[in-house]
Amino acid sequence: MRGLKYQMKSVLRDKFCLMTFLLPILVAVALHFMGSIDMSSLGELHFGVLENELSPQTVTWLERYGPVTAYGTQEELTAAINEPSTNVIGVRADGDSLKTAVSGDELDIFRQAAATLPALYERREAGGQAKIRTLERPDIMESLQGIFIPAVLIVAMFMGCTFNAMNIISEKEDGVAFVNEILPMTPSQYILQKVVVGFLFGSLSSIVTACICFRLSLQNFGLMLALIVLSSFVAALIGLFIGKFSEGLMVGVVYIKIVMLVFIAVPILCALIGVSGPLAVICNFVPSQPAFEGIMALSAGSMGTAMKDTGILAIHCIAWFALYVLISTRRKKLAV
Repeated sequence: MRGLKYQMKSVLRDKFCLMTFLLPILVAVALHFMGSIDMSSLGELHFGVLENELSPQTVTWLERYGPVTAYGTQEELTAAINEPSTNVIGVRADGDSLKTAVSGDELDIFRQAAATLPALYERREAGGQAKIRTLERPDIMESLQGIFIPAVLIVAMFMGCTFNAMNIISEKEDGVAFVNEILPMTPSQYILQKVVVGFLFGSLSSIVTACICFRLSLQNFGLMLALIVLSSFVAALIGLFIGKFSEGLMVGVVYIKIVMLVFIAVPILCALIGVSGPLAVICNFVPSQPAFEGIMALSAGSMGTAMKDTGILAIHCIAWFALYVLISTRRKKLAV
């Protein structure tokens, strides 16, 4: 119990730890009060033309499909097309037709629009006679909005990893680790002492974040709580591994950055790409993937998927705990 009190005091003195635990909550509050992010403008077509090259009728026709910006020189137009932060389609006159130019780093939808535009322009008169029915245009970025909140929750869940790793590394540098090795303490007791604080703070941060971002039924909240608890426990255990195998502070920071990058990148890429089959099974070896998928499933009302992901996380907890106990016991025997 004294060890736990010492760990709690070290957390309250460490401003970095407090910041890491509070940051997801602050982000969740900002997202909640900011409301839905309007990204519809990112899906619009944007055209760039040279001043006085195209006729006013052609410019008016282009404006039916998106904003048109006129540039004074070819160099300015080329720079606008090649700008990585934009999806500007360059439009030049080509006799009675048009020719388009893109940089090649745009989304596929903009490259297809650039390729189709000249043929569409040539058939503009026939198109003008067609009966047009205007449908509501879907926002191609709308699906990305649902990824923000689960990503924030993942960061909150796995913050215990950072604390535990840095705590063990600092004890190594201060010489406290040598004292821990001669204390009459079993590997399970050591794990409990080191895991509890990071686990509790990570769980608390995640629960507060989930309460701010989601409005769940009692049954769904129970599953969300299970996902949070299991994810936070796995993260705290992985922090112990990083602390044990890190030789110094800089090495530990590098390991933490790599692990956090994998934790965040794998589930987001899986959600964007739509991974399935054997590759999806491989991705579940990263603990954040079933946690992220479970949160997404709960927000979509898919209880079966959320329960499956909860089971995968439970297996992760057992496997990581058993592996750490095995390694610690073996090292202690070799030391004797």
